[in-house]
Amino acid sequence: MQGGYSARDVSVVSVCYNSAAVLPGMLASLPEGTQAIIVDNASADVEDTARIAASHGAHLIRNSANLGFGPACNQGAQATDRPFLLFLNPDARLQDGALAALLDAARDHPDAVAFNPRLSGASGKPQFKRRSKLLARRKWLARGWPASECEVPVLSGAALFVRRADFQAVGGFDPAIFLYHEDDDLSLRLRAERGKLMFIRAASVVHLEGRSSERTPRSAAFKAEQLARSAVHAKRKHQRPWPFLSTLAEALAKFLFLPNLLSARKRAQAAGFLKGVLAMRHSGKRG
Repeated sequence: MQGGYSARDVSVVSVCYNSAAVLPGMLASLPEGTQAIIVDNASADVEDTARIAASHGAHLIRNSANLGFGPACNQGAQATDRPFLLFLNPDARLQDGALAALLDAARDHPDAVAFNPRLSGASGKPQFKRRSKLLARRKWLARGWPASECEVPVLSGAALFVRRADFQAVGGFDPAIFLYHEDDDLSLRLRAERGKLMFIRAASVVHLEGRSSERTPRSAAFKAEQLARSAVHAKRKHQRPWPFLSTLAEALAKFLFLPNLLSARKRAQAAGFLKGVLAMRHSGKRG
């Protein structure tokens, strides 16, 4: 128990897309009593995912189509009534005491609504969301983890711990965002409408970034297209200057960067990003 809270107060929601290879490690890292909700977005390996979920006592939601990350997270959140949600990538691993530290933080900071643990890659390199395209540069933070727990402007969706009531109060993730920038958007709405966002250094999570789905030129192009679409949408939503033109400039820069042209995957990314930007040309009124 942590000041009245325990693992039984937490639902872990993890969205999978061809993630069966990494899912067992994530589920094995959850403390006893934690509820696990797996939302599968029409994966080719869904039968493997179903067997893994069953062997770990996880609840599986199977979608017949890929609904996107945010909408699938919303589905998982709707399937529980526990007071805390931990949105956790299938390629992430909770380290010893991580969930207890997050529960301690929720107890010690009742005015905070959402929290990030100390994320690191497999090599131990810090993964810390210090900036966002939805924030002015003056609000960006320094590289690396903060020296101690502190308030932050945005949170990473790779391991986002949030009070369910506050998540519901702001309407959850924006269903118009298929992939990328959904965590930035949610962070800004939570901070504006509900309370503080906190970085909790005592809670450690290892994130094997990029291993939760396939890595092919085709998938790279698809993800890049979604990144561009969500960037324009989110910039417009949060009234950033020149949302379309700034993203178009970024797309053109990708084609002018020579190393991108030497890799089939990078070329696919550049083409997909440009396609996504152009698809948003007439979807809003602001440049």
